[in-house]
Parts: sequence; C-alpha cells; structure tokens
Amino acid sequence: MANIPAPFRIANYRAFWAARFMGTIASMMLVIVIGWQVYDIARATMSPRDAAFLLGMVGLVQFVPMFSLTLVVGVIADRVDRRHIARAATALELGCAAALAWLVLHDDITIRALFVVAFLFGVARAFAGPSLSALAPNLVPRAILPSAIALNSISWQAGAVAGPPLGAFLYAAAPAIPYLTAAGLFTATLIALFRIGPVPRPEPSTVSPWRSLVEGLGYVRNNRIVLGAISLDLFAVLLGGATAMLPVYARDVLHVGVEGLGPLRAAPAVGAALTALVLAFRPLSRRVGPVMFVCVGLFGVATIVFGLSTDIRISLAALVVLGAADMISMYVRASLIQLHTPDSMRGRVSSVSMLFVSASNELGEFESGVTAAWLGPEEAVVAGGIGAIIVTFAWAWGFPELRRADRFDVPEPRPVDMAGDEKPSVAV
Repeated sequence: MANIPAPFRIANYRAFWAARFMGTIASMMLVIVIGWQVYDIARATMSPRDAAFLLGMVGLVQFVPMFSLTLVVGVIADRVDRRHIARAATALELGCAAALAWLVLHDDITIRALFVVAFLFGVARAFAGPSLSALAPNLVPRAILPSAIALNSISWQAGAVAGPPLGAFLYAAAPAIPYLTAAGLFTATLIALFRIGPVPRPEPSTVSPWRSLVEGLGYVRNNRIVLGAISLDLFAVLLGGATAMLPVYARDVLHVGVEGLGPLRAAPAVGAALTALVLAFRPLSRRVGPVMFVCVGLFGVATIVFGLSTDIRISLAALVVLGAADMISMYVRASLIQLHTPDSMRGRVSSVSMLFVSASNELGEFESGVTAAWLGPEEAVVAGGIGAIIVTFAWAWGFPELRRADRFDVPEPRPVDMAGDEKPSVAV
C-alpha cells in the first residue's frame, strides 16, 4: 500500500478514475472515426484543401454548444450534485455512439449526419467537462490534489493512447464496430459514475445564477495567475493544433491510411501519459511557472517539426514530444488554477477554464481547417507552431506573476478590488 499513490486509496476517487479512463477511450474512438469518415467521404468528390475545410468544420460544430453551454453548466455544477451532471452527460454520449452505429449498420451515414452527432457530442462534453473538473477536488484532501490531478491526466492520456489505435483497427475491420464498442464503454462509464458515493459540496449560494456566472468571470479576470494560465492554453493550442489535420496527413501526406491514423492520433497521448506517470510519483515542486512556459514553447517547436515531416517515424516522434510538453504545461496550469480557486467557485472557474480549453481544441480545429484551405494543410501546421512560440514569449512578458511562480503551495487567494487597478490577487 505504501507504493500506491495516495488518491487511489480513496474508493470514490478510484471509481472516478475508472470512469474517466473508460469514457476517454470511448470519446477518442468517436473523435478519430468521425474525423476520418468526414474527410474520407469529402475526398471522394473534393480536393484536399476543400476536404480539410470540412474537417475543420467538425471542430466548429462541436465548439458552438460548448461555447454556449459551458459557462452556464459551471454555475449549475456549483448548485446541483456534480455526479448527476456527469451521469447525464455520459448518457448523451452513449446515445451519440449508438446513433452512429445504427446509421452505419443501415448504410445511411452522411457528412450531415456526422455533423449532427458531432454537435450533440459537443453538448455532452459541455456538461461533462466542468462537472468532472469540479468533482475531482471534492474526492481527495487538498494536500494530495496535485497528485490527483496528475493521475487524472494519466487516466485521460491512457485512454487517449488506447482509443485512437483501437478505433482505427476496429474501423478497418468493420465501420460499425468502433461505434458499438464505444457505446459499451460509455455504459461501463455510467456504472462507474454511479459507484461514486456522496461527496462534500459547498454551501448553496443565495446569489442568482447569472450573478454567479458574472462572479466566476470576474474572479478569473482579477486573478492574474488564473487568467494567465487559462488564456495561455487558449491561444497556444488554438494556433498550434496539428492534431486537427491528422486525417489529412494520414491519407494524403504520409500515405498510411486509417491504420496509420490511429498511431498518429495516439502518439501525443503516449508522450503525455509517460510524462503524467512521472509527475504522479515525482510532482513538480519548484519553478513551476518557468517550466510551463518552456514546455509551451517546446510544444510549438514540435508542431513545426511535424508539419515539415514526410517520414512517419519523424512525425510520430514529434507528436510524442508535443504530447509530453503539453502534459507538463497542462499539469502546471491545472494545479495553479485549482489551488488558487476557493471550492465555492470551482464549478464556475472550471467552466471558464473548460470554455477556453474547448476553444483551443475545437475552435482550433476550425482555424486549422480554414488556414489549410487558404495556405494548404502542411503550411497551416507550420504556421500554427510558429504562432504558439510567439504566444509563449508574449505571455511570459505580459504575465510576470505567472512567469515568476515558483511553488504550488501558495496561500489562499486574497479578496481583490473588482473595480480597482489590475493587480495580482495572490502573492507569488
């Protein structure tokens, strides 16, 4: 027992971890197969640039519900049992997988149908993200929260490693199988979520939901550490979204087909999972701010290398490095955000963070598709990597509090003057 990470000694956290792991495998299977089918169907009648634009539209279709709902869901997550929200979202994800399986089995799959399901999947993720992020800190003591965050990342990254190759392999065998498998995994995820017992909850607020929403945004705006960490992820990943173009690279650049798409999609998660495993047993303790900025810059460099590569081995290596760098920066960001936010506002702040993350991922896919249609897929990826490096330097200059952050174990956030001059709300 002495060698078991402390969070795993808590039954509720074990059920939570298993749910995230299985749900991530299922989600990644849906993501990779939907992306491949959209691009493959489009390429039958379109040029690579036009098909890449439609691939980017998948990201926009998922971003719209996430943008519209995520902040509101954060308010709900501070008022309603977060377990119930996560269970309902997982049930909707199960419905999406089942619908796609039915359409494929009846030979009725179209780009329009894929877009509709992608939209509903975005709705589910808008509810799942903030509720799960806000639930995790209630399952473990504050002292071991950084370790729990690293283990959360392992569950996600391990699922992201297994999901894409499994989805691609099953799709090559028969297009309906990955959707049926995902439906089964979402069912298992629901069972695990129902095994999580009652958890501590903040005292119910008497403030109206809309005022609560404004308070969450105001807290993020006035806490320079939280604002800098969240916005850095938004702009760096928004510009450096190489993974959005992976179906293009698999089919038309590296010529490895759907079988090669699985390893390409899993490569960032391999680097991230190995890094998360190290962080779980040897968490960062010093110079966390500088480490985060270095890793975001490395993320941009790895994106450029991938964009220029025509060799599958170099491409895989670049994606592994990209994932490892993103894992470290995400670990630092998540720890800083959670530890600089009081529990009564975690749902609202998590929803703001989730909104920025969804923007950097889904909206980043749309940006990549538009840029690819304009410049070409390879040029779009390289330009995105350069943009991520520029953002790194700009944020290091614009957020000196974040750059100078040395430790996670800082005092609780102090009240800030919401109408006063902009200043750090936490001593660093």
